[in-house]
Amino acid sequence: MTMLDLPSADIDADDDAIVVAQDSQGLFYEYSKAADPIRPSLTPRVPFRFFPASLHADGPTGIRPLDLSTELKTEGPATSPGLSANFVRVLKGEHLALASVATSMVFYVLKGEGAAHQLSDRFAFAQGDFFTFPGTADVMLIATEDTTLYYVDDAPLLRYLGVRPVCARFQPTIYKADRANAELARVASDPAALHRSRVSLLLGNTAFPLTRTVTHTLWAMYGLIGAGSIQRPHRHQSIALDLIVDCAPGVYTLVGRDIDADGTIVNPVRVDWKPGCAFVTPPGYWHAHYNTSGSEARLIPIQDAGLQTYLRSLDIRFA
Repeated sequence: MTMLDLPSADIDADDDAIVVAQDSQGLFYEYSKAADPIRPSLTPRVPFRFFPASLHADGPTGIRPLDLSTELKTEGPATSPGLSANFVRVLKGEHLALASVATSMVFYVLKGEGAAHQLSDRFAFAQGDFFTFPGTADVMLIATEDTTLYYVDDAPLLRYLGVRPVCARFQPTIYKADRANAELARVASDPAALHRSRVSLLLGNTAFPLTRTVTHTLWAMYGLIGAGSIQRPHRHQSIALDLIVDCAPGVYTLVGRDIDADGTIVNPVRVDWKPGCAFVTPPGYWHAHYNTSGSEARLIPIQDAGLQTYLRSLDIRFA
């Protein structure tokens, strides 16, 4: 795992908040010391982090958490304050039980095939499939071929709130690869796609007509960046846990805190895409995707945008 330092506008503010009274756990802070506590010495920003495909290239059956809990000063594993992303590897003929106290579990099959079941719900999966489960019971993964999955849940959010799910908000759902690829190809072939900000699908569920998201807390997008094309700078208040499905050399993302008057990212960090890698795009950061290769590239951002949309705070903006 590689840590990349982004340009920061953080001010090394005085950490000594003025406490004017204390009774048991109760405290009083002078407003200017506590109203915006996002700074390295107190509540750190979400860091940018790149996770290489080598994390899941080999090894035994098990979970490889993409854990940033130390940097976030929170209980782990956590890739963001509210989400945990993982690579999951299950060898042929083996099984793995996932026990997660979460409301939402989203999976993408990078390679392999097998079956997943939770209580009485069971379905077969293969490379390129998405599937979801509520986190109200263990999920069993059984591999009939060496299998690698990308898996995101909202367990860190529930740990922070000190709660457990009491009921499932949706039914286990599978989104088959052939249908997803056909729908993405249809979107890409639409002449209007040339004028859209991106060529992508959002996975939805009939249980969530208001947010139009894959679960009530999570958003999953399946996107395509055409050969020689650019996805212009944009930002949103949800964190993006980006998985690169496939690409040729020459595809990359630029990430930075600010843009100039021309809509260009100022002092950006560049991350070069590689198939099977993942990276974190922090909330509020401008980012743009570039494909200078001669082949299409595909990515899957999973975000806490289901919750953000419900709260009316997602705030997507384009340069």
